[in-house]
Amino acid sequence: MLEYKFITINLDRGFLRRKPSEDYHEIIREQARQGWRLVQIFAPAVYAYGKAMFYELIFERTKE
Repeated sequence: MLEYKFITINLDRGFLRRKPSEDYHEIIREQARQGWRLVQIFAPAVYAYGKAMFYELIFERTKE
């Protein structure tokens, strides 16, 4: 059986684009050290002009 973990990273507003509020590369490395496998980075278009306001990192691992 698998278990899942969801981590939301907000995107800070910039003049022309949005920038992650946290270093998602480091979050992925840390989760991997804890046995989690990255499944997907999801960025729903929920802001003006279809821009995302956050990323959602989805991880899975075998449940012990």
